Amino acid sequence: MANPWAGEVEIVIDGVPRRMKLTLGALAELEAGLGAESLPALVERFEGGSFSTRDVLALIVAGLRGGGWAECSPAALMGADIGGGPVGAARAAAELLARAFALPGED
Repeated sequence: MANPWAGEVEIVIDGVPRRMKLTLGALAELEAGLGAESLPALVERFEGGSFSTRDVLALIVAGLRGGGWAECSPAALMGADIGGGPVGAARAAAELLARAFALPGED
């Protein structure tokens, strides 16, 4: 089970609950992979609702790698059944991003 106090988010992939976390390495990979100017720019895209499916997929892959699934890749998730479908994936990605920059106890 994911620990929100540690910035973790749970996502269900192909019926298996998995833990996501944005470690420093995962954040660096995410920033490079998305070609974002900065992580705050990515946060702004999510807050403004102008994120893409590529953003969601990249966040989930980075989070899963940070959560311990080292071999996770975009290709591995292309045909995966993600709990809640595309909306569930977007919610989990947004929550992951928010928790990466929140202090414990902040909502």
